[in-house]
Amino acid sequence: MEQNRLRQIEKKIARIKEALGEIGPMRPGSLTEQFKDRENKEGAFWQISYTRQMHSRTDYIRREWVKTTQQQIKEYKQFKRLIETWVALAIEHAKLRMKIEKLKPKK
Repeated sequence: MEQNRLRQIEKKIARIKEALGEIGPMRPGSLTEQFKDRENKEGAFWQISYTRQMHSRTDYIRREWVKTTQQQIKEYKQFKRLIETWVALAIEHAKLRMKIEKLKPKK
C-alpha cells in the first residue's frame, strides 16, 4: 500500500513540475485603487504593496498596467500554491520512504 502511495505522490509532483513550467511573469503583492480625496473618491491611483526579504514595499502602477499586474499577481499566487503542495507531498514522500525502509527485512 505504501508503494502505491509513493507512486501517487511522485505522479502528483511530476504534474506540479509541469504546471510550474507554464507559469508566466509573476509578481507578489496586493493591488489596490487609492484616492487622494477618499471622501469624494477623487484623484484615483493604483498601488501594489508587498513584502520581500522582510522589507515592505509599495509601488505605483499606471492605469494601463493594472490588468497586466493583476495577471502577474494571479500567476504568483498559483506559483505559491503549487510550491506549498509540492513541499507537503515531499514531506509525506520522505516519511513513507523511511517507513518502507524500516519495514524491509534486514539481510
